[in-house]
Amino acid sequence: MPPTKPPVLSKADFTALSEFRYQMRRFERFSETAVQAEGITPLQYLLLLHIQGYSGRDWATVGELAERLQAKQHGVVALISRCEALGLVERRASSSDRRRVEIHLLAKGATILRHLAARHRAELLSLDGIFTIPKLDAGHE
Repeated sequence: MPPTKPPVLSKADFTALSEFRYQMRRFERFSETAVQAEGITPLQYLLLLHIQGYSGRDWATVGELAERLQAKQHGVVALISRCEALGLVERRASSSDRRRVEIHLLAKGATILRHLAARHRAELLSLDGIFTIPKLDAGHE
C-alpha cells in the first residue's frame, strides 16, 4: 500500500491552527502563573491532578502517573519524591499487592489542588467560544 500524501492545507487552515495553539499557550501561561503563586510547579500540579482525577479511585501508581504525564517512570519517581518532601503526597504499599506502590494525596496537596482546579475551571469557562478545536478544510488537493 503506497503512503498517502499529506493533505494540502489552506491559509485559513494555518490561521485556525495558529489561533488554537495561541489560545492553548495562553491557557498554559495562565496555569503556570496560578500554580507558581501556590508555591508549586506546573508538573507538581499535574501530578496532584492526575492522582485525584484517576478514574475509579483516589490514588494512582507510578506507572499510571508516568502515562498520564507522558514522562519516564524515573522522572515521575523524582517528582513524587519532591512532592513528598513538600507534604503533598505519600507513597503507600498496596494492601492487595505489596509489590505495588500507591501514590495518595495528603491534606495539604488536596487543599492546593482544590484551589487551583477551581481557578482553572473558571479560566476555561471564560474561554468558552474562544478556545475551540480548529475545523480544517483538508479536502482540497
